[in-house]
Amino acid sequence: MTTKQFVKEHLGKELFRTDDGFVKVFGEEYTKSGILNEALNQARVEETDLNIPRIKAIEVVDGKWSIVMDYIEGTTLSELMRQHPEKEDEYLDLFVSLQRTVLSKRVPMLNKLKDKMQGRISEANLDATTRYDLHTRLDSLPKHYNLCHGDFHPSNIIITADGTPYIIDWAHATQGNASADVARTYLMFYLEGKEQLAEKYLKLYCLKSDTAKQYVQKWIPIVAASRLTKAKPEEDEFLRRWIGVVDYE
Repeated sequence: MTTKQFVKEHLGKELFRTDDGFVKVFGEEYTKSGILNEALNQARVEETDLNIPRIKAIEVVDGKWSIVMDYIEGTTLSELMRQHPEKEDEYLDLFVSLQRTVLSKRVPMLNKLKDKMQGRISEANLDATTRYDLHTRLDSLPKHYNLCHGDFHPSNIIITADGTPYIIDWAHATQGNASADVARTYLMFYLEGKEQLAEKYLKLYCLKSDTAKQYVQKWIPIVAASRLTKAKPEEDEFLRRWIGVVDYE
Protein backbone atom coordinates (compact mmCIF):
# COMPACT_ATOMS: atom_id res chain seq x y z
CA MET A 1 0.00 0.00 0.00
CA THR A 2 1.31 3.45 -0.91
CA THR A 3 2.09 5.62 2.09
CA LYS A 4 1.45 9.34 1.93
CA GLN A 5 3.36 11.89 4.00
CA PHE A 6 2.00 15.42 4.37
CA VAL A 7 4.53 18.08 3.34
CA LYS A 8 2.68 21.39 3.57
CA GLU A 9 -0.37 23.37 2.55
CA HIS A 10 0.12 26.16 0.03
CA LEU A 11 -2.49 28.46 -1.52
CA GLY A 12 -5.38 26.05 -0.99
CA LYS A 13 -3.40 22.98 -2.12
CA GLU A 14 -2.18 20.13 0.08
CA LEU A 15 1.19 18.68 -0.89
CA PHE A 16 2.15 15.09 -0.06
CA ARG A 17 5.16 12.88 -0.65
CA THR A 18 4.47 9.23 -1.50
CA ASP A 19 6.64 6.13 -1.92
CA ASP A 20 7.15 6.84 -5.60
CA GLY A 21 6.31 10.47 -6.16
CA PHE A 22 4.70 13.71 -5.13
CA VAL A 23 0.98 14.56 -4.98
CA LYS A 24 -0.62 17.98 -5.23
CA VAL A 25 -4.21 17.88 -3.92
CA PHE A 26 -6.40 20.83 -4.92
CA GLY A 27 -9.00 22.47 -2.71
CA GLU A 28 -12.58 22.97 -3.83
CA GLU A 29 -11.89 26.58 -4.87
CA TYR A 30 -9.94 25.24 -7.86
CA THR A 31 -11.94 24.43 -10.98
CA LYS A 32 -11.58 21.18 -12.88
CA SER A 33 -10.63 23.11 -16.01
CA GLY A 34 -7.93 25.04 -14.14
CA ILE A 35 -6.43 21.86 -12.66
CA LEU A 36 -6.44 20.03 -15.98
CA ASN A 37 -4.92 23.08 -17.68
CA GLU A 38 -2.09 23.12 -15.12
CA ALA A 39 -1.39 19.45 -15.81
CA LEU A 40 -1.54 20.05 -19.56
CA ASN A 41 0.90 22.98 -19.28
CA GLN A 42 3.39 20.83 -17.42
CA ALA A 43 2.96 17.91 -19.82
CA ARG A 44 3.68 20.20 -22.76
CA VAL A 45 6.80 21.60 -21.11
CA GLU A 46 7.94 18.01 -20.48
CA GLU A 47 8.41 17.72 -24.24
CA THR A 48 11.39 20.09 -24.01
CA ASP A 49 14.75 18.99 -22.62
CA LEU A 50 14.33 21.01 -19.42
CA ASN A 51 14.74 19.29 -16.05
CA ILE A 52 11.23 19.30 -14.60
CA PRO A 53 9.07 16.82 -12.63
CA ARG A 54 7.17 14.43 -14.90
CA ILE A 55 3.43 13.94 -14.43
CA LYS A 56 2.49 10.37 -13.55
CA ALA A 57 -1.29 10.60 -13.19
CA ILE A 58 -4.33 12.77 -12.52
CA GLU A 59 -6.62 11.34 -9.85
CA VAL A 60 -9.79 12.13 -7.92
CA VAL A 61 -9.77 10.96 -4.30
CA ASP A 62 -12.62 11.79 -1.91
CA GLY A 63 -13.91 14.27 -4.46
CA LYS A 64 -10.63 16.16 -4.67
CA TRP A 65 -8.62 16.43 -7.85
CA SER A 66 -4.90 15.80 -7.61
CA ILE A 67 -1.84 15.71 -9.84
CA VAL A 68 0.72 12.97 -9.21
CA MET A 69 4.26 13.69 -10.38
CA ASP A 70 7.92 12.89 -9.76
CA TYR A 71 9.33 13.90 -6.39
CA ILE A 72 12.55 15.90 -6.72
CA GLU A 73 14.81 15.46 -3.72
CA GLY A 74 16.90 18.53 -2.99
CA THR A 75 17.00 22.07 -1.65
CA THR A 76 15.33 25.09 -3.20
CA LEU A 77 17.57 27.81 -4.53
CA SER A 78 15.83 30.31 -2.26
CA GLU A 79 16.78 28.23 0.78
CA LEU A 80 20.37 27.97 -0.42
CA MET A 81 20.49 31.74 -0.86
CA ARG A 82 19.18 32.16 2.69
CA GLN A 83 21.68 29.67 4.13
CA HIS A 84 24.67 31.04 2.22
CA PRO A 85 24.30 34.81 1.73
CA GLU A 86 27.99 35.01 0.83
CA LYS A 87 27.16 33.03 -2.34
CA GLU A 88 24.34 35.32 -3.46
CA ASP A 89 26.11 36.43 -6.64
CA GLU A 90 26.94 32.82 -7.58
CA TYR A 91 23.36 31.68 -7.01
CA LEU A 92 21.94 34.69 -8.84
CA ASP A 93 24.14 33.93 -11.83
CA LEU A 94 22.79 30.35 -11.87
CA PHE A 95 19.24 31.66 -11.51
CA VAL A 96 19.57 34.01 -14.49
CA SER A 97 21.25 31.32 -16.60
CA LEU A 98 18.37 28.92 -15.89
CA GLN A 99 15.80 31.54 -16.76
CA ARG A 100 17.55 32.30 -20.04
CA THR A 101 17.52 28.57 -20.84
CA VAL A 102 13.79 28.38 -20.17
CA LEU A 103 13.14 31.46 -22.29
CA SER A 104 15.12 29.97 -25.18
CA LYS A 105 12.58 27.15 -25.57
CA ARG A 106 9.46 27.05 -27.72
CA VAL A 107 6.25 25.25 -26.74
CA PRO A 108 3.77 26.32 -29.42
CA MET A 109 0.71 24.62 -27.89
CA LEU A 110 0.77 26.79 -24.76
CA ASN A 111 -1.63 29.71 -24.35
CA LYS A 112 -0.41 33.15 -25.45
CA LEU A 113 0.88 35.39 -22.67
CA LYS A 114 -0.49 38.55 -24.31
CA ASP A 115 -4.01 37.07 -24.43
CA LYS A 116 -3.80 36.14 -20.76
CA MET A 117 -2.57 39.62 -19.80
CA GLN A 118 -5.28 41.36 -21.84
CA GLY A 119 -7.90 39.32 -20.00
CA ARG A 120 -6.38 40.03 -16.60
CA ILE A 121 -6.21 43.78 -17.30
CA SER A 122 -9.89 43.75 -18.32
CA GLU A 123 -10.77 42.05 -15.02
CA ALA A 124 -8.62 44.34 -12.85
CA ASN A 125 -10.29 46.81 -10.50
CA LEU A 126 -8.94 49.82 -12.39
CA ASP A 127 -10.68 52.80 -13.98
CA ALA A 128 -11.48 52.62 -17.67
CA THR A 129 -8.84 55.18 -18.65
CA THR A 130 -6.06 53.22 -16.94
CA ARG A 131 -7.27 49.94 -18.46
CA TYR A 132 -7.35 51.52 -21.92
CA ASP A 133 -3.82 52.85 -21.51
CA LEU A 134 -2.53 49.45 -20.37
CA HIS A 135 -4.29 47.61 -23.20
CA THR A 136 -2.81 50.07 -25.71
CA ARG A 137 0.70 49.72 -24.31
CA LEU A 138 0.44 45.93 -24.32
CA ASP A 139 -0.76 45.94 -27.93
CA SER A 140 2.23 48.06 -28.94
CA LEU A 141 4.83 45.65 -27.56
CA PRO A 142 6.29 42.97 -29.87
CA LYS A 143 4.76 39.50 -30.05
CA HIS A 144 7.30 36.83 -29.14
CA TYR A 145 6.86 33.10 -28.54
CA ASN A 146 9.37 32.25 -25.83
CA LEU A 147 8.48 29.73 -23.15
CA CYS A 148 7.52 31.87 -20.14
CA HIS A 149 7.36 30.19 -16.73
CA GLY A 150 5.05 32.79 -15.20
CA ASP A 151 6.36 32.36 -11.66
CA PHE A 152 10.12 32.11 -12.08
CA HIS A 153 11.53 32.49 -8.59
CA PRO A 154 14.34 30.80 -6.58
CA SER A 155 11.69 28.94 -4.55
CA ASN A 156 10.66 27.14 -7.75
CA ILE A 157 14.14 25.79 -8.44
CA ILE A 158 15.31 22.65 -6.64
CA ILE A 159 19.00 21.76 -6.57
CA THR A 160 19.62 18.03 -6.12
CA ALA A 161 22.52 16.52 -4.17
CA ASP A 162 24.61 16.23 -7.34
CA GLY A 163 23.99 19.89 -8.23
CA THR A 164 21.36 19.33 -10.92
CA PRO A 165 18.74 22.11 -11.02
CA TYR A 166 15.07 21.23 -11.54
CA ILE A 167 12.38 23.82 -12.28
CA ILE A 168 8.97 23.20 -10.70
CA ASP A 169 5.46 24.73 -10.69
CA TRP A 170 4.46 25.22 -14.33
CA ALA A 171 0.86 26.21 -13.58
CA HIS A 172 1.27 29.64 -15.20
CA ALA A 173 3.36 28.66 -18.22
CA THR A 174 2.59 30.51 -21.46
CA GLN A 175 4.36 31.52 -24.65
CA GLY A 176 5.22 35.17 -25.02
CA ASN A 177 7.79 37.91 -24.60
CA ALA A 178 10.79 37.00 -22.43
CA SER A 179 10.95 40.47 -20.92
CA ALA A 180 7.44 40.07 -19.50
CA ASP A 181 8.61 37.01 -17.55
CA VAL A 182 11.67 38.93 -16.37
CA ALA A 183 9.51 41.85 -15.25
CA ARG A 184 7.36 39.45 -13.23
CA THR A 185 10.40 37.99 -11.45
CA TYR A 186 11.65 41.51 -10.75
CA LEU A 187 8.31 42.45 -9.16
CA MET A 188 8.26 39.26 -7.06
CA PHE A 189 11.61 40.18 -5.51
CA TYR A 190 10.23 43.63 -4.72
CA LEU A 191 7.07 42.14 -3.18
CA GLU A 192 9.33 40.20 -0.81
CA GLY A 193 11.06 43.40 0.21
CA LYS A 194 14.27 42.43 -1.62
CA GLU A 195 14.75 45.66 -3.56
CA GLN A 196 18.53 45.37 -3.84
CA LEU A 197 18.30 41.79 -5.08
CA ALA A 198 15.62 42.84 -7.60
CA GLU A 199 17.85 45.54 -9.04
CA LYS A 200 20.91 43.27 -9.08
CA TYR A 201 18.86 40.56 -10.80
CA LEU A 202 17.56 42.90 -13.50
CA LYS A 203 21.01 44.33 -14.18
CA LEU A 204 22.53 40.85 -14.47
CA TYR A 205 19.77 39.50 -16.72
CA CYS A 206 20.05 42.47 -19.08
CA LEU A 207 23.83 42.13 -19.17
CA LYS A 208 23.83 38.39 -19.88
CA SER A 209 21.04 38.57 -22.48
CA ASP A 210 22.08 41.87 -24.09
CA THR A 211 18.61 43.27 -23.36
CA ALA A 212 18.01 46.97 -22.79
CA LYS A 213 16.87 47.59 -19.22
CA GLN A 214 14.36 50.13 -20.51
CA TYR A 215 12.68 47.42 -22.61
CA VAL A 216 12.06 45.19 -19.57
CA GLN A 217 10.83 48.22 -17.63
CA LYS A 218 8.12 48.86 -20.24
CA TRP A 219 6.53 45.59 -19.14
CA ILE A 220 6.49 46.33 -15.41
CA PRO A 221 3.19 48.33 -15.20
CA ILE A 222 1.50 45.77 -17.46
CA VAL A 223 2.72 42.82 -15.41
CA ALA A 224 1.69 44.59 -12.18
CA ALA A 225 -1.82 45.14 -13.55
CA SER A 226 -2.16 41.54 -14.71
CA ARG A 227 -1.16 40.34 -11.24
CA LEU A 228 -3.64 42.66 -9.50
CA THR A 229 -6.60 40.30 -9.97
CA LYS A 230 -4.81 37.53 -8.03
CA ALA A 231 -2.96 39.76 -5.55
CA LYS A 232 -3.04 39.36 -1.80
CA PRO A 233 -4.59 42.35 0.03
CA GLU A 234 -1.16 43.47 1.26
CA GLU A 235 0.16 43.54 -2.33
CA ASP A 236 -2.59 45.74 -3.75
CA GLU A 237 -1.16 49.18 -2.91
CA PHE A 238 2.32 48.20 -4.06
CA LEU A 239 1.11 46.93 -7.43
CA ARG A 240 -1.06 50.00 -8.00
CA ARG A 241 1.99 52.23 -7.52
CA TRP A 242 3.77 50.38 -10.33
CA ILE A 243 0.68 50.48 -12.55
CA GLY A 244 0.61 54.25 -12.16
CA VAL A 245 4.11 54.62 -13.59
CA VAL A 246 3.53 55.62 -17.20
CA ASP A 247 7.16 55.45 -18.28
CA TYR A 248 9.26 53.73 -15.64
CA GLU A 249 12.82 54.98 -15.72
